[in-house]
Amino acid sequence: MKPVIGLTSYRQRGQTGVWDTEMAMLPAFYLEGVTRAGGIAVILPPQQVNSEDARNLLSGLDGLVITGGRDVEAARYGHQSHEKAEKPDRLRDLLEDELITAAIQMKLPFLGICRGAQLLNVNRGGTLIQHLPDLVGDNRYLLGDGNFAHMPISVREGSLLASIVGDQVENAALYHHQAIDEPGEGLQVVAYSPDGIVQAVEVENHPFGLAVQWHPEQTLDELRLFDALIAATNSRD
Repeated sequence: MKPVIGLTSYRQRGQTGVWDTEMAMLPAFYLEGVTRAGGIAVILPPQQVNSEDARNLLSGLDGLVITGGRDVEAARYGHQSHEKAEKPDRLRDLLEDELITAAIQMKLPFLGICRGAQLLNVNRGGTLIQHLPDLVGDNRYLLGDGNFAHMPISVREGSLLASIVGDQVENAALYHHQAIDEPGEGLQVVAYSPDGIVQAVEVENHPFGLAVQWHPEQTLDELRLFDALIAATNSRD
């Protein structure tokens, strides 16, 4: 049987036909990544949940993808919001925070992408760099207008990530202005971009708890991370 993979999503205003209203939505690239790798994709919309709800939801899934999206609210890691920070999506922050906690407790395989890496870090008590241009001096990570930056990513030898992609990702697609600062408890930093910005973390003592700052769904000719997630769900049988 194909594994069922839940993917978190946006809840925001959108248009379809004559309708202009609040919608739950997700770019289809993410769905393609799961289905091309052999899974069945299920969209999880932002909604009010508690820890029991999150565990019940995940009990019906084989794996989880925490997708990209809006900035995590700075108050979640004890900081004041930067002037360049996006308006927070508190309902999504809540849902994903509960799902990450439950997935770690349940040893459920999960993959975080971009915002997913940042929220995993915050969930584990870490902090974020709120605006990378303040640190690196330019917009190299966020070109704007939907144009992804591309750069090589160095991967730590012996990590789960290295077993999937080797010691380097040659042309990672990047689109973010925030990044991991202080790593959270129980996380290992396993990848960096050329200027030392954290680009991936792994959960210690977890069969597959991996989160990357780049966007593998943008290069679907290269499915290694999605393939690895599906393989991890199959190994639980």
